[in-house]
Amino acid sequence: MFSNNDEAVINKKLPKELLLRIFSFLDVVTLCRCAQVSRAWNVLALDGSNWQRIDLFDFQRDIEGRVVENISKRCGGFLRKLSLRGCLGVGDNALRTFAQNCRNIEVLNLNGCTKITDATCTSLSKFCSKLRHLDLASCTSITNLSLKALSEGCPLLEQLNISWCDQVTKDGIQALVRGCGGLRALFLKGCTQLEDEALKYIGAHCPELVTLNLQTCLQITDDGLITICRGCHKLQSLCASGCSNITDAILNALGQNCPRLRILEVARCSQLTDVGFTTLARNCHELEKMDLEECVQITDSTLIQLSIHCPRLQVLSLSHCELITDDGIRHLGNGACAHDRLEVIELDNCPLITDASLEHLKSCHSLERIELYDCQQITRAGIKRLRTHLPNIKVHAYFAPVTPPPSVGGSRQRFCRCCIIL
Repeated sequence: MFSNNDEAVINKKLPKELLLRIFSFLDVVTLCRCAQVSRAWNVLALDGSNWQRIDLFDFQRDIEGRVVENISKRCGGFLRKLSLRGCLGVGDNALRTFAQNCRNIEVLNLNGCTKITDATCTSLSKFCSKLRHLDLASCTSITNLSLKALSEGCPLLEQLNISWCDQVTKDGIQALVRGCGGLRALFLKGCTQLEDEALKYIGAHCPELVTLNLQTCLQITDDGLITICRGCHKLQSLCASGCSNITDAILNALGQNCPRLRILEVARCSQLTDVGFTTLARNCHELEKMDLEECVQITDSTLIQLSIHCPRLQVLSLSHCELITDDGIRHLGNGACAHDRLEVIELDNCPLITDASLEHLKSCHSLERIELYDCQQITRAGIKRLRTHLPNIKVHAYFAPVTPPPSVGGSRQRFCRCCIIL
């Protein structure tokens, strides 16, 4: 029941246009509450202009298809951005109605909506030509047919996430990039069927590409990634973690072709060496984040090059880089990035690191977090001395002399010996 507040002072003093403007700043929950205050506020709160951006993640367990259909009818052409991330109850029929009603949608997040199939992308292709960002991660029924449909009906597409859509092959990528040459961000994490040929299509048709994620695309080799580097000179972020076939040839290609590179994630790429990282550091001076976990061949030489040539470095993971020593950390602590930039350094399972490394990091005034799990030569005393200089730093470490059990199948494991967070 509505209360009799239509004649309230606020409604008399403020014009409807101003009230509507105020309502435009409210979130979904608050708008729904305001809609129950009075008939006048109900009309204002449910005005389509207030529902241009909707995120239903907080209600994901309760969202069913009819809710999406009702929202689309209410918002119509006003809706620009909708997130249904994790809404397992939403399927193709609801999204077809949505696409028909909300033809101005630009950003759509369907991450984890596992009921949807290629039919949803067909609907989006038919009705939503203004779509720019689409997230289909973990929608495992998506196939090449979806990419073909998007290519035909959504030419403005700039960002697409099809991570873990493992039915997608090179044919789907080929169809996509031919119609969506303006792609700036492409997330292909866990698309295990992709081969080098798929990357060659991307390199040939997507010159505007800025972000590319290929994590655990196990069939990728140097050939495909070199094509990306040569065709996508604006590349700023590359994740190739788990692509264990790649070598220093990739680092050389990045250094020669992608000077704007800011983020490089190559964890578990054990064939990469100091030689490749030297070329990279000397050419990519804008590097901010590097994940080199389990790049087991790198030594202090890589840290020396980064300290000299990469003044913007903020986050560096060296976990399981077992050849790193205190001398490498000394160079890093004296490098151009140390005083004002470096925020996170991860040194888990670096057995040669001692308290001396912590002394070298005292001058890193921006340092917020350091990881030291299984660094056997790090002591409590060393950590306390570091904290006298950096009182707000978070230090994650293990202590107590407990012998870890043998590894299983030769793989590295972390064993808790009284884990503390200081």
